[in-house]
Amino acid sequence: MKWSRAVQHVEELAAKCGELAGSPIHPLRVVQVWAVGDILGAARDIELVTVALVVDLPVDDVPWLSEPHGAEHWANASRVSRNPIRPLWRSSQAPVWNHSIYRPALVWDAVDGTAEETLAALADGRGEDARLPAPGADEMRARLRDELAVSLRALRRHTRAYEDKRWSPGKLTAVSDALWRVGDGYLDVLDAVARVEPDSP
Repeated sequence: MKWSRAVQHVEELAAKCGELAGSPIHPLRVVQVWAVGDILGAARDIELVTVALVVDLPVDDVPWLSEPHGAEHWANASRVSRNPIRPLWRSSQAPVWNHSIYRPALVWDAVDGTAEETLAALADGRGEDARLPAPGADEMRARLRDELAVSLRALRRHTRAYEDKRWSPGKLTAVSDALWRVGDGYLDVLDAVARVEPDSP
């Protein structure tokens, strides 16, 4: 994907978020969009645009690498599902950043709208200028411990839901997919904790 097209995807997503923010048809409230990863680097061809989508939900409703209720519907309405965009869902009640969402740049929020300076920096390959400052080592460790606790609670909750549904009538796919996502998220955070805390069990 050409750099200009990648930036255009981010710009179009920001505009679409503004349109959907006041729509009663979509109960999932996306309140911020952050640019993440490759799109923050120098201008070049990239395969995928990664964004963090912050939703107005409790932290436990949005464990790492999961999809909150209504995410599929929102992704279809915003065209995220049709474009080369990888969404990472986050809660507004915790910091957006973690080990993978490292020094993101705010592109849009429900209060101030599109961050034009960020879009201009992305277009010029100057995403570095718009990024959050790097967290300190202690701050990162604390963030990951919190993230791991949320993921573990979600893994237990979804495991119970799978057990309850396993032998019941109806399709199991939605429950098993949700369990897989939170399990994958838990393992990802566990690996990140091991990297920053080598002596942790």
